Amino acid sequence: MAPKSCCSPARATGPLDLSPVAPPPPRVVADPAAGRAARGLLGLPGGRFLMGTEDADAFARDGEGPVREAVVGAFRIAPTTVTNAQYASFVKATGHVTEAESFGFSFVFAGFLEPELASVSPAVAGTPWWRAVSGADWRRPEGPGSAFAARQDHPVVHVSWNDARAYCAWSGTRLPTEPEWEYAARGGLEGRRYPWGDELRPGGRYMCNIWNGDFPRHNTRADGYAGTAPAKSFRPNGFGLYNAVGNVWEWSADRFAPVGPERTMRGGSHMCHDSYCNRYRVAARTRNTPDSSAGNIGFRVAADPLPA
Repeated sequence: MAPKSCCSPARATGPLDLSPVAPPPPRVVADPAAGRAARGLLGLPGGRFLMGTEDADAFARDGEGPVREAVVGAFRIAPTTVTNAQYASFVKATGHVTEAESFGFSFVFAGFLEPELASVSPAVAGTPWWRAVSGADWRRPEGPGSAFAARQDHPVVHVSWNDARAYCAWSGTRLPTEPEWEYAARGGLEGRRYPWGDELRPGGRYMCNIWNGDFPRHNTRADGYAGTAPAKSFRPNGFGLYNAVGNVWEWSADRFAPVGPERTMRGGSHMCHDSYCNRYRVAARTRNTPDSSAGNIGFRVAADPLPA
């Protein structure tokens, strides 16, 4: 099972009566003409780097350690997560229906819901701040009555691993592997906790979008945001990646464990807080089933190097 934390609940923990029969995975639509979406990716040389951590606050069950040498080849990666505007272009071109739409619900943080909607949305056992909201999807991030129109430059959310792969096939990209993601997120810094160094707030400056305050009761919004932030918020890391940690969890290409269906997510989200889930470190990882979605899960695309 996916961990019971602020990370994100798995689809199977939701009210299955909302969708008695699970839909098949979304059809992957290949469209070479959409390769323009692969433009603007950052070219990274790859090489050897130290992956993982042995910090005292690491989650041993997540397989963050031990620190080991990893090797990645040259690759390209997007400076930002895929935005609502970009995903809307994909849906317009393909007619893709996300799994949240097919199932009829997705998971939303209770604090973002209107009281009436919260009262009729089942809480996830063990993590009552997560609600299974009927009608929540990428177009309606907080369920019926909400919209993404004012958040065109924010990360798309409520997309499953399968939905992300469909976008990649259309756009001529792919999801990054875990070693690629961590190499890129480190931005050239060896063995650091964050993409910018070891201090969470160097000089008192906020560097990422995470929970500030008392989780899950009160978010002070000291970093400027309660939910998602625009994909290009804060300073990029040494390789030019924005929001490599915080903001939204990012799907990777890899399985969380050699056996099992769960896929790895990296980077943490705006719901991470050091009192409960400090997975906004570059070595941190978590997992979810490939059909799961939530209001804090998005993705970033990668690609192989361009031909010489």
